[in-house]
Amino acid sequence: MSGFQTNNKVISWLDERLPIFSMMQHSAIEYPTPRNLNYWWNFGSLAAFVLVVMLLTGIFLVMNYSSHTSLAFDSVERIMRDVNYGWLIRYLHMNGASMFFILVYIHMFRNLYYGSYKAPREVLWWVGIIIYLAMMATGFLGYVLPWGQMSFWGATVITNLFSAFPVVGQSIVTLLWGGFSVDNPTLNRFFSLHYLLPFVIVGLVVVHVWALHTVRSNNPLGVEMKGEADSIPFHPYYTIKDLFGIGLFLMFFLAFVFWAPNFFGEPDNYIPANPMVTPPHIVPEWYYLPFYAILRSFTMDLWIIPAKLQGVVAMFAAILILFFLPWLDTSKVRSAKFRPIYRQFFWLFLVDCLVLGYVGGKPAEEPLVTIGQLGTAYYFAHFLIIMPLLGKLEKPKPLPASISAAVLKEKA
Repeated sequence: MSGFQTNNKVISWLDERLPIFSMMQHSAIEYPTPRNLNYWWNFGSLAAFVLVVMLLTGIFLVMNYSSHTSLAFDSVERIMRDVNYGWLIRYLHMNGASMFFILVYIHMFRNLYYGSYKAPREVLWWVGIIIYLAMMATGFLGYVLPWGQMSFWGATVITNLFSAFPVVGQSIVTLLWGGFSVDNPTLNRFFSLHYLLPFVIVGLVVVHVWALHTVRSNNPLGVEMKGEADSIPFHPYYTIKDLFGIGLFLMFFLAFVFWAPNFFGEPDNYIPANPMVTPPHIVPEWYYLPFYAILRSFTMDLWIIPAKLQGVVAMFAAILILFFLPWLDTSKVRSAKFRPIYRQFFWLFLVDCLVLGYVGGKPAEEPLVTIGQLGTAYYFAHFLIIMPLLGKLEKPKPLPASISAAVLKEKA
């Protein structure tokens, strides 16, 4: 660790006993970073920024929220109408969830494109997937808290999925509900976990950054740094780049907050929860729609395996398969910049995910059911068939000798 030097005797005295400033100097200022990172590398820091926004707005919302089925909906309305700037805090939090997922999805697809999951970054990738799973759980739990129609029925449908598992399924559902139906114990459980999980995510982000600083950042070329010529200090070069990215992102984020705050929401959630009236079309939040389409694509029982169980297993497998990606991709070259065939399949996979998202948001009717089934088949084929075969059969373009050699060649 680099020595931290200052003329301030108080800071120097403190740093000798608790080296906070030395750690910051090493991790946030002098930290050697590849000199060729582009703006696709901004989305990790942007996601961290939104996480802070979500934490702060969530803490303020909790001060005025009542986690009781007879009070929850009205307490949210009170926040919107009577609490000073309550509407702003709630819209920041509500739209912040969508922004968080947009940034993380871009971050994940960037990793897929540039091969940032490959050795020695497997654990870094795993921690990122665990963060994503925690985000999905937190987002679902938070969606239930306003206790509108879509909140109630979304909770009912999603928790009922666990009943598909033999033997233990119904016990899991009863545990989640806190009884034999979605009611006040369910809301209290979800509220407690929704408040807890963001702090778990913060801890996971710290581990994620720790792992990143251990193995260093990947870069668009996918070649490792080979000396000082390949790197530059994180500050001021990338702090300025990140601040610029935050400025642009805030314009995008606040445009939704002020001019289209309900763009990502469902109108039915402004109706108080009513167990006696089922909405005509129950859909989860947009960031779950591709997995919802995978769930619904299984429509026929297979021997003794019900279609519902097949769908639930496939939905979870669609996420868990990402843990095995470092080994499913058998190519020794990281970046798609040097893999022309893989690059085409990458864009096809991205289109497939968008199609699944569209299908998941529509009623389960033809031809969308068939399209969803084809999309699901391709989703798993991309990881289990295409990526392993491409790694063996594709002939990549030659890699540059180093980052600095490629950068100087581009400038020339």
